[in-house]
Amino acid sequence: MPIVTEKHAEDLALEFLSALRPLSLSLRARRTLSEGKVGILRHLAAHGPAMVSELAAAIHVSAQGASLGVRDLETVGCVERRSDETDRRRVWIAITDSGREALATESSASANLLRTAVAHTLDDEERATLAAAIPVLAKLGASILDE
Repeated sequence: MPIVTEKHAEDLALEFLSALRPLSLSLRARRTLSEGKVGILRHLAAHGPAMVSELAAAIHVSAQGASLGVRDLETVGCVERRSDETDRRRVWIAITDSGREALATESSASANLLRTAVAHTLDDEERATLAAAIPVLAKLGASILDE
């Protein structure tokens, strides 16, 4: 296995970002909700009701940013606020059926775009290379989230 120097790692990181840019731009262009709002909906769908401070930590934004996202999602009926039964000062944010539908729509649009690109652009060998790279990309993503 070749030794990766710091300079090589830097070059690799820049090449990786450059390669991801068109894909990222295409996925963002098809979104109807911001990444932060999708993150809020994903968290609520996976973990159930949460307080704004928990949502902020989960999606790596400020409490004010999460609060604004929740407000916008509440306005369009994707989330609802629920008072805590034991402490009325605490407010829980919960995803609604409309929020689940919006999340499914956002997720399927991205998945369909990628599915089509993989099927029509890559040959069998390239698809195998992509499949082999997914665990490495997941590890890289997890390490960045842990920072």
